[in-house]
Amino acid sequence: MKKREFLKNISLAVLAAPIYGSTLASCVEEVAKIPVDKLAKNEDFWLRIRQDYKLKPDYINLESGYYNIIPTPTLNALHKHIDMINYEGSYYMRTKRVDDKKRMSEKLAKVIKSPAKNIIITRNTTESLDMVIKGMDWKVGDEAIFAVQDYGAMRMMFEQVAARFGVVNKIVSVPNHPRSDKEIVDLYANVITSKTKLLMVCHMINTTGHILPIKKICKMAHSKGVKVMVDGAHCVGHFEFDIKELECDFYGSSLHKWLAVPLGTGLLYITDEHIDTLWPVFAEHDRKPGDIARLNHTGTNPVYHDLSIENAIDYYNMLGGARKEARLRYLQEYWTKQVRELPKININTPKESHRACGIANVGIEGVHPKEMAKKLMDHYKIYTVGINGTSVKGCRITPNVFTTTDELDIFVKALQEMAA
Repeated sequence: MKKREFLKNISLAVLAAPIYGSTLASCVEEVAKIPVDKLAKNEDFWLRIRQDYKLKPDYINLESGYYNIIPTPTLNALHKHIDMINYEGSYYMRTKRVDDKKRMSEKLAKVIKSPAKNIIITRNTTESLDMVIKGMDWKVGDEAIFAVQDYGAMRMMFEQVAARFGVVNKIVSVPNHPRSDKEIVDLYANVITSKTKLLMVCHMINTTGHILPIKKICKMAHSKGVKVMVDGAHCVGHFEFDIKELECDFYGSSLHKWLAVPLGTGLLYITDEHIDTLWPVFAEHDRKPGDIARLNHTGTNPVYHDLSIENAIDYYNMLGGARKEARLRYLQEYWTKQVRELPKININTPKESHRACGIANVGIEGVHPKEMAKKLMDHYKIYTVGINGTSVKGCRITPNVFTTTDELDIFVKALQEMAA
């Protein structure tokens, strides 16, 4: 075989998703006709999915929200990408990298039902949304709106543009248990003025898992001439949605969370009319109007992580977005329903199914969140994270598709004993 053909075959072998020998691949056909709600409760099926993960046996991991452990098939693909790029070296970087990244963007766009021309691959949500905040053409007296529940990195960037450009920040607080969508929409509407330029809102609040009515918020804001930027860090690969139906102007997400792509991958979505309005963080050559690549000049980066996006999406698609969403919501409601009404236990996440999915937050009266997390780990071998926020005091609980109800039973028992 000639050297050129050999290199080509190696590249194609790596890029072909190596998932068909996985546990998931061997059992997915068996459940193809089972309704997702019924399958969500089928522990035998999810125990088989668990076999696709290498899990540390020292503790029960209920902190998938920061970083999702990736399944072995995706991990194996990452290793092959590293080997291939190291083997081809500059040849790959100069002749294939751009086309491969474009293909990854196209495949990623299909997950959120977006045109490929409206998304770029970034490193994470912070990079995506800070790019928007910093890239806007701010004037003295312009106003921005966000919530105390929004992620700290973006709040700090708003503070920076306030100090640098004289922007006025208006901060609201989203209730943990809203009476209606209207209550949330009105919360933002009541602070909009003629000077408001940008409204930031979480699709899913990272500390509580609260899913907000994004489309209604966007419609309201647009009726007042205000652009909306959505923090969807925990949404892509967590629950299904059509980004066009949200009607937002900007959307950022982290792919290393629920889509289970290797660390260092994210996305930014921008509607057509705003692509040319932002200043790039890193200057780029002149491009045709509407080319979102003008915002994506990031220099040399670990491209094997980007290549793994395709493998992670193949695994996600094989499992099925609807199946995964149903399982994650089932797991959350499995444990929250058992403790929601117990004395001294506070569930900081709405109980309505459409307002949450896999993430929830629980606190115990009189127990500091960090001490609660420490006791869960030290006494019960359950790993989670304490959140001591302004409106949320408790531990964020983020199970994954590999989590079992037996593990959640141990967690529920721990909560009962700690509260007692």
